[in-house]
Amino acid sequence: MLGYRHAFHAGNFADVLKHALLVQLILALRLKDKPFCVVDTHAGAGLYDLASESALKNREFDGGIGRLWDAPAGPESAPYLELVRALNPDGHQRWYPGSPHLARALLRPGDSLILCERHPADHLVLRAEFAGDPQVAVHFRDGYEAPAGLMPPPQRRGLVLMDPSFEMPGEFARLSAALTTIQRRWAGAVVAIWYPIIEREPSLGFLNRLKGLGIPAILCAELGVSPYRGSQGLHGSGMLIVNPPWGLTAILERLLPELLARLRLAGPGETRLEWLVPAP
Repeated sequence: MLGYRHAFHAGNFADVLKHALLVQLILALRLKDKPFCVVDTHAGAGLYDLASESALKNREFDGGIGRLWDAPAGPESAPYLELVRALNPDGHQRWYPGSPHLARALLRPGDSLILCERHPADHLVLRAEFAGDPQVAVHFRDGYEAPAGLMPPPQRRGLVLMDPSFEMPGEFARLSAALTTIQRRWAGAVVAIWYPIIEREPSLGFLNRLKGLGIPAILCAELGVSPYRGSQGLHGSGMLIVNPPWGLTAILERLLPELLARLRLAGPGETRLEWLVPAP
């Protein structure tokens, strides 16, 4: 089934967490002179119009980027917000960048970006967006095949972002298998995996399974904007980071409370930042 279109959810609170963290991870890679590669396994369409019929249907962006748009940015969210605002030079909130645009904006000469998308319509949009860009390769393929087929890249240094739609059963199991393959083929990669928190038990089971994979240095960062035991819906989301760069925990200790204060919907909300598997 290929019914999921991110245009309905672009710029929501889960995107804010995912993309603010993605920007910090790429900025950390830039601290060294050696080139790197970013692999985005579920890239989507790349750029989203918040004035489109899809985005306006539920206006999820109002509870995400809309809450940060006119507010002063903290030091950890500022780099992300600067990239979003750069797409809207007139100051009006309309265009929202997906992870491909955020990553491309941060590449240096010699760095590269590999994008995978298997939704036919989104793939065509994505390919058109980056047509003629020698630093970006766009693939029409299942993102879960990327670890075996596309890794490691020539740079042997970089980041893998896995952001599936969770529209099909078994996504957590497929993520675990993909992570095992990445470790076997590209053990030095930073890996960032986004997951939703709709019901608490599935995501907790996923986190517990990862502890048994024998993979070192797994950091868990979560943002819950409403009580996890509340009504049906998306209550929060998390990012798992394998091989997190030095200093990331200190950044997240400041970023997560800032985002919670801006984005919480009901009750106190909550954040989580802990090592599932400590760094050696």
